[in-house]
Amino acid sequence: MGGTAHSSTDLFPPLLDVSEVTKSFPGVRALAGMRLDLRHGEVLALVGENGAGKSTLMRLLSGVDQPDTGRFLLDGREIRPSGPGHARSLGIGIIHQEFALVPDLTVAQNLFLGREPRRWRWFVDRRALDRRAAELVDELGLPLDPDAPVGALSVAHQQLVEIAKALSHRPRVLIMDEPTAALDADEVEALHALIRRFSGPNTGVIYISHRMDEIRRIADRITVIRDGRYVATRAVSTTSTDEVVSLMVGRAVPTSPAAPPARRRRPGPVVLSVRGLSTRELLRDVSFDLHRGEILGFAGLMGAGRTETARALVGADPVTGGTIAVRGRPVRIRNPAEAAALGVGYLSEDRKRLGLLLDHDVGTNITLSALASHFATAGVVRRRAARAAAQRYVRALGVRTPSLDRPVQHLSGGNQQKVVLARWLARDCDVLIVDEPTRGVDVGAKEEIHQLLEGLADEGTAVIVISSELSEVLRLADRVVVMSEGRVTGVLPAAEASQEAIMRYATLRPENTGTPPPEGPPANQHRAATAPQAEPEHGRRSRP
Repeated sequence: MGGTAHSSTDLFPPLLDVSEVTKSFPGVRALAGMRLDLRHGEVLALVGENGAGKSTLMRLLSGVDQPDTGRFLLDGREIRPSGPGHARSLGIGIIHQEFALVPDLTVAQNLFLGREPRRWRWFVDRRALDRRAAELVDELGLPLDPDAPVGALSVAHQQLVEIAKALSHRPRVLIMDEPTAALDADEVEALHALIRRFSGPNTGVIYISHRMDEIRRIADRITVIRDGRYVATRAVSTTSTDEVVSLMVGRAVPTSPAAPPARRRRPGPVVLSVRGLSTRELLRDVSFDLHRGEILGFAGLMGAGRTETARALVGADPVTGGTIAVRGRPVRIRNPAEAAALGVGYLSEDRKRLGLLLDHDVGTNITLSALASHFATAGVVRRRAARAAAQRYVRALGVRTPSLDRPVQHLSGGNQQKVVLARWLARDCDVLIVDEPTRGVDVGAKEEIHQLLEGLADEGTAVIVISSELSEVLRLADRVVVMSEGRVTGVLPAAEASQEAIMRYATLRPENTGTPPPEGPPANQHRAATAPQAEPEHGRRSRP
C-alpha cells in the first residue's frame, strides 16, 4: 500500500518543511498557521474539503502568491519563491488543476515555452525543439504527438501535456493538484508508475486528490487540512479512509462502498432521441434514447467519444450524419445557445474555459443564462429577482463564497463546479448533460451533487452523466451507454451494469460488435422504435 519512502525516520531534515504559514485575501483568511513536511523519496497526500486551503498553499509554494507570515525550508535552507519561474529554478514544480497551456501552440512548443532551443540566438530551432519533445514524451511513456496543436487535444491529453511540462524542468519537489481528474484507469496506473520512478533519494511528491482509492495506492503519508488549518498527518498503512474523511470534515462520514440505491424512478416518454450520430473526427453511428426522469450514464475509456457525443448533441462540434429529436420533433442544433433554447443544457468538463466567466461575480455567473427567460421584462433585467434567485441556489448547493459579488476565479474548484450547476438549474432545462460533474470535488460535496442530480431526475429532468469514475456512473445511472472508439458498444440497465461488464464493452473493438440497440435489456427493449415517442410540453418545475 502506498509508495516506499527512502527515509522512514525523522533522523534527517525533511526535503520540504512548511511552518506557521498564514495568508489572507480581502474578506477571507485562507491559511492560518499551516504546516507540513515532505520527506525525501516520499509521496505525501494533501487532502481537505474544497475551500480548505490546499490550492492556496500550492500557489504560495509555486510563487504565484506571497505568504503573510511563515517560512518554507528546502533541505533545511529557507526559500521564498517570488514567482513561478523562481520556484522552478529552486526545484519546485507544480501541475495545477486548471491548465496553463497555449491552445494555438503544439505540444512541443508548450513543453518548452520560453526555453526553446535557438539558432544564432534569435531563431527557434524547430528541429531541435521537436526532437527534445519527442525524447521527453518517449521517456515518460505518454501517448502524445509533439506536433499536435494543444487546443485540439482532449482534456485528458492536455492533462498529460501539463504533467510532461512540469517534469521537463527536472524538479526536486513535484506538486500535483488533482493530476488524474481527466484520466481513465489505465492512464492513472501509468501516471502512478511515473511517480514511483520520479520519487528518489533527492525528490518528493505532494499529491493533492479527493480520490481515496488512489491515495491509498500511491501515497506514504496523508496530511489533512481543514478551514485553512493543519489538522493531522497519518501513515497511509495504518489509517482508514473513514478516519481520513472524518478528519477532513470534522465529523464522521462513512465512505465504505455501498450498493447503488434501489431505482424507484419510472422514466417517462422519450425526450431526446439520437440515431446514427456521426462526426468527421470520431463518432460513428451513435444511437440512444433518453427518457424523462431518467439518468443515463455514459462510460468508456479515454478517447471513446463520450465528451464528443455531448458536444455534437449541443452543436459545439459539427455533425456529419444522423438525426436528433427533442420531445419527438427533429431538430438541427448548430450551437449551444440553440440547444439551451430547446431546453438542453450542457455542463462541460472544462469548466474554466467553457463554463464560467471567471472575471465576473458569482451572482452573474448563476443567472446569466436565464436572464432573458426568467429575470427580464420588456428587455429590462429585474436585478433584485435575479440576485434573490442566485442566493437561493448558493444556499441550496452549499456554495462557499463570502457574497454573490465574489469573482468566481477566487473560488475553489469544487465551488466553481457548483456555480456551473446552479446556472443550469436557474435555466430550468428539460435535458441536462453533465460531463465529469464531480471532478475536483471533495467527498462531502460529491455526495451533495449526486443527490442533486437524482433529485432533478425525480422531478422529471432527463439527465446524461458522463464520468471517468465507473463508481459514479454505477451510483447514479438507470442505464449505462458504453462507448469505444467513437461507437456505442453496449447499453446496460442498472441491474446488469457492473464495473466488469462495463469494461468488457469499453474494450471491445467496435467492428466486432455491430450496432447495438438504442435501448438496453430486457429483451423487449432491444428493438428501437421506428419513431421517437413525443414528450408533451410540461410546466416548469419548482427549484430551490
